[in-house]
Amino acid sequence: MRTIDLRGHRLTTAELLAAVPRAADARATAITTAHDIVEDVRTRGEESLREQAARFDGVTGHEVRVPKHHIDEAVAGLDPVVRQALDEAIRRVRIASQAQVPAPSTTELAPGARVTQRWQPVSRVGVYVPGGKAVYPSSVVMNVVPAQVAGVRSVALASPAQSHNGGRVHPTILAAAGLLGVDEVYAMGGAGAIGALAHGVASLRLEPVDVVSGPGNNFVAAAKRAVAGIVGVDSEAGATEILIVADDTADPRIVAADLVSQAEHDEQASAVLVTTSPELADRVTDEVALAAASTRHSERVEAALAGPQSAIVLVDDLGAAAAFSNAYAPEHLELHIADAASAASEYVNAGAIFVGPDSPVSLGDYLAGSNHVLPTGGQARYASGLGAFTFLRPQQIIEYDHDALRQVSGGIVALAEAEALPAHGEAVTTRFPGSRAERRTAPSR
Repeated sequence: MRTIDLRGHRLTTAELLAAVPRAADARATAITTAHDIVEDVRTRGEESLREQAARFDGVTGHEVRVPKHHIDEAVAGLDPVVRQALDEAIRRVRIASQAQVPAPSTTELAPGARVTQRWQPVSRVGVYVPGGKAVYPSSVVMNVVPAQVAGVRSVALASPAQSHNGGRVHPTILAAAGLLGVDEVYAMGGAGAIGALAHGVASLRLEPVDVVSGPGNNFVAAAKRAVAGIVGVDSEAGATEILIVADDTADPRIVAADLVSQAEHDEQASAVLVTTSPELADRVTDEVALAAASTRHSERVEAALAGPQSAIVLVDDLGAAAAFSNAYAPEHLELHIADAASAASEYVNAGAIFVGPDSPVSLGDYLAGSNHVLPTGGQARYASGLGAFTFLRPQQIIEYDHDALRQVSGGIVALAEAEALPAHGEAVTTRFPGSRAERRTAPSR
């Protein structure tokens, strides 16, 4: 990992972001490619999906709509230890997600004048679960459980066909779907899957969804951008990111392990350490080299750590570290600093914040109860991670009685006239024949 020394510099937000750039070229290419793939699926449907499966997954002749018996077989064959872990993840995520559903509330603005706020679930959700360089049954849990908690009645799940599984979706992903009662599953991946969920595919009996959610690579994230406005999407969760803020109290071996843990996702993964301690930086550099060389996916890890998106950044103090982190807005933020719990309030832009040495990102990936589908690419400045609220729409119910409407009728007429929309006022005054407000809006003779 390269080291960037920002000590002694007062940098703007733009300069801080330029110090550790994200993999912008790959993202730009993905946007163009994904748009074309989505459009091809919209016009050619299943034929396009099968061509993509042959090209990207090496699979032909497979059942794109997964038969239910494939799901049942996967559940029956699931390793009991893995099943126990999935059941516990489901339990914890369900509890945490239930706290994200707002209760209906009614505001009494005046006698007989009420506005009720309620949260309505969307009818149908499409969940995407990656299946390329790793297998993500945890992502099934993280997407399906919040949708179910929100009250979504129909969930369709898509994941790539696996050549080494006879063209089937990976059995652990199928098993996780089965444990959650999801039996509408499609063996399709990447940008094409996002396009299919958004537009529907008649030959597969795949109806369009209202919201598409789930993590993926840059092509999946770009495909979400292509269908946004046609359907709702969660954050564009692209290549993963971890930013660790550490001082001289941090354990360099733990910091290195956490950087490597996220680098193993993808060669484009970002791993960034921001520290006030040059000594810690040197020790982490050594520990990262050891950990990267010994882990199973060492080539992938080393490529991610050597990329321009990964670095060790030296800063003057923890105030500068917080400024860097808030400008960068990482997907995952870990705080390995003295009194981390108190300091956490200074870090406002992050998908999720992991406080202290015993709260690694891996905990959030699986069993913390929090959701691991989080905004990447700096979107944490304005977007949140996935939750039950992703699948809810706030809806206002307005109920005024006759006297309550009369009390505000004059104001409505005045504003309608000010906006040169007299019929708006007339829609109110017609309810009060002979009233002063009605006479005011009557045409002159």
